[in-house]
Formats: sequence, structure tokens, C-alpha cells
Amino acid sequence: MNASSPALGYKIAVLVFVENSRGQQLLLLRTKAPNRGSWSPLGGKLETGIGESPFECAAREAREEAGLDLEVSDLHLFAMIAERAYEGQSHWLLFLFRSRKVLDAVPPAIAEGRFDFFSRPAIDALSIPETDRTILWPLFDRHRDGFVALRANCDPAGPIVCTIEETLVPSVLHSAPPAASSALSPEDGGAAN
Repeated sequence: MNASSPALGYKIAVLVFVENSRGQQLLLLRTKAPNRGSWSPLGGKLETGIGESPFECAAREAREEAGLDLEVSDLHLFAMIAERAYEGQSHWLLFLFRSRKVLDAVPPAIAEGRFDFFSRPAIDALSIPETDRTILWPLFDRHRDGFVALRANCDPAGPIVCTIEETLVPSVLHSAPPAASSALSPEDGGAAN
């Protein structure tokens, strides 16, 4: 980003990938911006004013949009994406979750649009945002059981350029369970009690 570019605000949001028992993905045909007229996973913005975490937001959005009650333990964070200058309007920090719970019934339509399930190959033929086609779905295909963090320059003046900042494969994620402690010590970077 060059120094003469106007400052853009940051938006923080989650996307939740929900499957049915046949492995099809639940998508929303959006009637509102962003991505109006495109199919997207369900999701929404964090309620930063109340200090909502990305996991809490993902569970709330799944409940509000699809009627799917999720606990934090039902969610797997598989990606974090920093999108610079998305549509030239704002920066986005996105947390991508995969639901460990399936949903077999198509949820009723909501103000944001209508839902349907699609096989992964069928999604490629749908009207989806270009960043979803080039970044999001390939990430899902490769990292849905692991983790990846990346940044993407989405400035409309040029091509989308991605830089992977970290990846973890599933065996690394599950090889060493966390300690039984519920809080970090000050030495671990946590706050003192």
C-alpha cells in the first residue's frame, strides 16, 4: 500500500462452512452487500462493542442465520485472512470456521437471502465473489482440517496477490493437547489474576 492511498477502515468478520450429511456445503444467495447476488458461506461481522470473540460470533451467526445451535467446541478455525482493500472499500479480517455439526435441512430464507446446499464441484459453477473463487474455496479444499493464515491484496487496481504467513497440518494441530489450565500465566502472555 503506498503512502498516497486513502486510509480505509477495517471490518472483522467470520464465515462458517456448514455441511449436510452428504458433504454438500450450505451457501447463502446474498441480497445485501457485500457480495450482493453471489453465493457465500454464512457469516457476519463481530460485535466488537461487546468484545465478542470470533468463535462466539461464528456460533451466533450460525444460530441467527441458519438456526444451527453450535458450541465453541463444534467449530474448527481453519483460516484467518487479512484482505487489503476489498472492492476498494475497506480492509477485512476474516476468520473461517468449519462446523463439526451437520445440518440436513435447508434453512428458511432470511433478510440477507436464501439458502441451498451444493456439492463442492457445483460451487465452482455458481456466481461467487472472485476472492472466494481464487482464495477462499481453494483454502477450504486444502486446509479445512488444518490451519492457514494469509494476507491478500485485493486492490481492484491490480491482480489479487496472496501471501501465506503460516500453515499447520492436522497432525501438528492434534499431536500435543493443551495443558489442563484454563488461563495463561503472565509468563505465557496471559493476564495476571
